[in-house]
Parts: sequence; C-alpha cells; structure tokens
Amino acid sequence: MKLAYVLLAAGLLTFAQETLNNDSVVKMVKSGLGESLIINMIRSQPGKYSLSPDDLVKLKQQGVSDNVLSAMVSKNSGGSGANATTPANTANTANTAGSANDLPPNLEIGVYYKKAGQWEEMLPEVVTWKSGGVLKTFATNGIVKGDMNGHLQGANSRNSVTSPLEVVIYAPEGVAITEYQLLHLRSQKDSREFRTMTGGVFHSSGGATRDVVPFEGKKVASRTYRVILPNLGAGEYGFLPPGAVGSASTASVGKLYTFRLIE
Repeated sequence: MKLAYVLLAAGLLTFAQETLNNDSVVKMVKSGLGESLIINMIRSQPGKYSLSPDDLVKLKQQGVSDNVLSAMVSKNSGGSGANATTPANTANTANTAGSANDLPPNLEIGVYYKKAGQWEEMLPEVVTWKSGGVLKTFATNGIVKGDMNGHLQGANSRNSVTSPLEVVIYAPEGVAITEYQLLHLRSQKDSREFRTMTGGVFHSSGGATRDVVPFEGKKVASRTYRVILPNLGAGEYGFLPPGAVGSASTASVGKLYTFRLIE
C-alpha cells in the first residue's frame, strides 16, 4: 500500500513539473486516477489543450469524462475550471451560457435533442401537404406559397422527450434559425395534423399560423443553434425546416423533425 502511494506521488510530481496537454490528461485517465484529482491537477497546473471538435471527440473516445473536458475548456479560456467539479454545475454552466462546449459530436444537418444527459438525433418523419384540394409533399426543389395543412401517419412521434427540452439545430449553409418553424401537431386516431404558412410571410388570416409555436434559438457555432423549450406542455410537436414545396401534378417526399413531449 505504501509503495502505491509513493508511485502515485511520484507520478503527480512528474505531471506537476510539466505543462499539461491532451496526452497528459489521457495518461492520467488511463492510469486510473480519480476524476476529482485530475480536475484539480488541470485547475492548479499550467496547461495548453487542443480542443477542436475532432479533439473533443477523440478525448471522449479515450475515456475522458465530460467534467474533465469542461475543466480543460475552462483552463484554456483562462478560468479555474471550478464549475467542472460537479456534473450539475457543468450542465447548468453549459446550458445557461449557450456555449459550444456541449454539442452533439459529428454534427450533420438536422435536429438533435438531449435525453438523460446524452445527445440523440431527432428522427424525421414524412409530411404530406394538402392545399386547395391538391395533395402535396414537403421537399427541396421548389416553393409553394399559402395556407398549408400538414399530415403525418401514426398517432405518436418515435422521439419521446420530457420538459425542459434542450435542442441543437445544425442548419444548411445560408439558413438562419428564424427560417425554422416549431409546430404543435393535433393528434387524430392514427395520424397527426397541423396548419401553417409556407413560402411566404406569416400572417394570422385564415388560421395559417394556428399551430405555430414561437421559440428563440441562440447561435453557438457556425450554422449551429441551441434552443431551450421550458414550457411547451405535453403533446406532439415538430420542427419544420424552410422550403415547403411540391406541384399540383407530382408528389414529392420530405420531412418534419417530430417529438412527443411527456410531462
């Protein structure tokens, strides 16, 4: 037992004599040192860390915890990393600041939501549109303007979440968060429906915005927006990307990012 303490002290002394980096942290993790001890080392010793999205993913794959990563980020930014000592403080800091420190890995165009502390992809569903007696679908090769009724098969979304809901939207190049719509879906026996305005400026005439739910998104990185939804209420919802399209003679397929909120 005494020998183990001697070896541990010698190892810490070695780390204390050098500027810590990514490799140093991975070495401490793999040696079995406790998370709180590693965080204290990061806070108290000089350090210079590479923390690009690819670096963060690699560190995570090598067993570095979110709390240790948060301490490294804080140290790089000139902070002490004090908020990284407990998981609750780490989560609150990331959510309140709307920082880019806590984002889904390997982002692709789409919508992501946090469930039990982990990021999940919000799986989309096919939307069928009906306007003026003509059946249309949502896609990306044209624009249909007007009051549109959307229809989805199935009574519930496969994405089940609880409130408050934290969402990250990674948008296509040149698309702003204000071009997305959050919609409240009205449940039928075996389907869900909603009404909205597509391809033009929103207005309230004709009930076109009956199911549109206001929301705000904060830009936290290039093409990346964080959305916090604290008080939606139980029900079926969906994020509609910009560009509702179709033609009177040809149907085409598209998507709505749906979720079921369970209180």
